[in-house]
Amino acid sequence: MLDLDHLLKFFVTFLVIVEPIGVIPIFIAMTEGVEEKERRRMARKGVFIAGIIFLLFAIGGGAFLRTLGISLDAFRIFGGLLLFLIALEMVFGKPSGSRTTDPEQEEGMRREDISVFPLAFPFIAGPGSLATILLAFGPAQNDLVMFGGLLVCVALALVCSLGTLYLATPIMKLMGVTGANVVNRVFGVVLGALAVQYVIDGVRQSLLPATA
Repeated sequence: MLDLDHLLKFFVTFLVIVEPIGVIPIFIAMTEGVEEKERRRMARKGVFIAGIIFLLFAIGGGAFLRTLGISLDAFRIFGGLLLFLIALEMVFGKPSGSRTTDPEQEEGMRREDISVFPLAFPFIAGPGSLATILLAFGPAQNDLVMFGGLLVCVALALVCSLGTLYLATPIMKLMGVTGANVVNRVFGVVLGALAVQYVIDGVRQSLLPATA
């Protein structure tokens, strides 16, 4: 049977990390002067490419970590710390470079088509979301039902992101920069708590063999 609580937790965490509302101001700025039809084409392409990246990490991420000799608990601790940095960035509204750097954003501003870079990577499929994929799908490699459920959650999060990008202009007019920042700060608090829980779980699991 599906663990619905686990799936719901993953969906909320993943959606918060993808941060579709937070991408809106940057997306609009980078596509300034572009027709709405072309803007939506870039949104579709960017979300599709991000989905392909997520799928590759979901299928091969666990095997890659095992090949390198990295335990899932070690990656869970690192992933928790990385997500905590992203949460701090969201709460305080100060870029830390965890998602993208200033030079990368400036390069994106000069591009005519931002669908691959920086929209698909690193804004949607960034370090935080990829780490979350590895943490969630690693233990589910041998459970096809849970694996499928997690894929559905990822697909739903991408659909939400696409819908947000499609409606970027009216959402921005409705919320404004201040409204978008308030939403991001609330999501940042939730993500920060989840990130701390990841670290606690990783430390606890890594110490179990030593204390058993």
